[in-house]
Amino acid sequence: MTAVPPNGELPGGPTVLRMLLGSQLRLHREASGISTEDAGYEIRASRSKISRMENGRVSFKERDVSDLLTLYGVTDDTVRSGLLSMARQANAQGWWTRFGDVLPDWFDAYLGLEEGAALIRIYELQFVHGLFQTRDYARAVTGIGRKGVDEEEIERRVDVRMRRQQLLTRDQPPKIWAVMDEAALRRPVGGRPVMRGQLDHLLEMAELPHVTLQVVPFNRGSHAAAGGAFTILRFGEPDLPDVVYLEQLTSALYLEKREDLDYYLEVMDRLCSEASTPADTLQTLTEIRSTL
Repeated sequence: MTAVPPNGELPGGPTVLRMLLGSQLRLHREASGISTEDAGYEIRASRSKISRMENGRVSFKERDVSDLLTLYGVTDDTVRSGLLSMARQANAQGWWTRFGDVLPDWFDAYLGLEEGAALIRIYELQFVHGLFQTRDYARAVTGIGRKGVDEEEIERRVDVRMRRQQLLTRDQPPKIWAVMDEAALRRPVGGRPVMRGQLDHLLEMAELPHVTLQVVPFNRGSHAAAGGAFTILRFGEPDLPDVVYLEQLTSALYLEKREDLDYYLEVMDRLCSEASTPADTLQTLTEIRSTL
């Protein structure tokens, strides 16, 4: 089982802490041989509530965590205090909660996962990924299909994208490995001046030591991920599985089953081998920039 510091201070933000705490509770439950039904009875909850807790899908009450640890025979004061402290931190609100008026519920979970990931692997087909968008480009993308939406709402949505990007320059940033279809770079979103600024920004981002950019050029023809964009998030704790994120027009899918993960990891690996090298990608970005 993962060792928990006495103060419970682990990196990753509340979403990842909930996942980690849930994983620890599941490991202790299984080690004690207690069923989810019996665990639920102990805290006056259902079996499904225990499953949601163990998957990190709900917030935690300290009393419930304490009662479950007692049921599971966890008596070590250091372990108990660490997990209870983690429960308190896991219930904290992320920075994105103040944007709840403009964010769909299904996107909240992604922001928490992105904030806590150690490695983010991205494939984009139509647009530059939100972590790399300039404000002007983000404003142009955000306005697509939102006729009649007032400017204040558009700006708040753009503010979210700009706030997300702070993880690129924080202490111990995640590694970002992004593969983009050439179409995303040649589509002049917002007009030529906006796109020039966006390409300049990508060239700057490519210089960051924790960022790898690759482009799948048109001349490669069809490729492994022609069907759509996706993101794979990996976390620093070995107990936490990867998550595949698929965004749709009005919802999103979060895939965690081993067979799904293996499939998307294979596709991503094939994409990286088919795409231009990072060095050739810089040349491609510069060439496209010169045509605008």
